[in-house]
Amino acid sequence: MPATATYALVMFAAGIGIPILAALNANLGARIGSPAAAATILFVVAFAGAAAVMLATGGARALALAPVQPKPLFLAGLLVAFYVLSITWIAPHFGVGNAVFFVLLGQLVAAAAIDHYGLFGATPSPLTLTRAGGIALMAAGVALTQKVQLS
Repeated sequence: MPATATYALVMFAAGIGIPILAALNANLGARIGSPAAAATILFVVAFAGAAAVMLATGGARALALAPVQPKPLFLAGLLVAFYVLSITWIAPHFGVGNAVFFVLLGQLVAAAAIDHYGLFGATPSPLTLTRAGGIALMAAGVALTQKVQLS
């Protein structure tokens, strides 16, 4: 299987995982009465999983390189925390589908800007009229699957 097909399948699986993560963690947060506690539990489990993969693949030596990396790169952890906390708090009130719709919309807009400007070390890929139309079409398609009422 070509590498691009493998990449696409892995990211498709990751995409499937996002609404499942949202539903499971929102349910846990509602059951225990604290979205923040549910998010903390998620991160403990995620840390254990990531640490196990790191150890299994010999990545532990890479940790020695972390202190000399540009500090803004570590903001990614705060963005993950924001996502998990927000989806855990909002999904039970707004619906998993509606919450994920706006996550997807934000991802489309941010990905287009990152690619267009080559931000954060990304390979530049100009936002052409065709790409913008495709993003709008994707956003419209996702919107059609949801009943979003902003009131």
